[in-house]
Amino acid sequence: MTAELPFFVYGTLRPGEVNHDLFLRGRTAAEEPARLPDALLYEGPGYPYAVQHPGSQIVGELVTPAPGAYGVLLAELDRLEEYHGPDRPRNVYDRVRREAVRRDGTRTLAWVYLAAPLLARRLRETGTEIPGGDWLGRR
Repeated sequence: MTAELPFFVYGTLRPGEVNHDLFLRGRTAAEEPARLPDALLYEGPGYPYAVQHPGSQIVGELVTPAPGAYGVLLAELDRLEEYHGPDRPRNVYDRVRREAVRRDGTRTLAWVYLAAPLLARRLRETGTEIPGGDWLGRR
């Protein structure tokens, strides 16, 4: 059984970005600024990758699905992020539970999609880090 946690989003699922409009618009109960500690953000081909990295943080939003929308939204986001289940070799991202920090400093568990291990290793070796960990600030 999957816990109904909010999602921490940091790239194209953020408000104003293309996948927010396609997947989240009208399907959320709350969206609030947050950050994800111990992570770095890397450039991808039109979208970013978050990678575990102690001492750094990335900027994003904490998204709470609307009542009744959770199951469908979870399945759609898993497909979008090419997440096929825990420890699957075809995963592009892994969906993991992490603590996100709200603007007021309170912490909450959330689902976040992090780059799968092989991709994360390659990004650490040769990837381009997004300064400040903010996908919207890259422009």
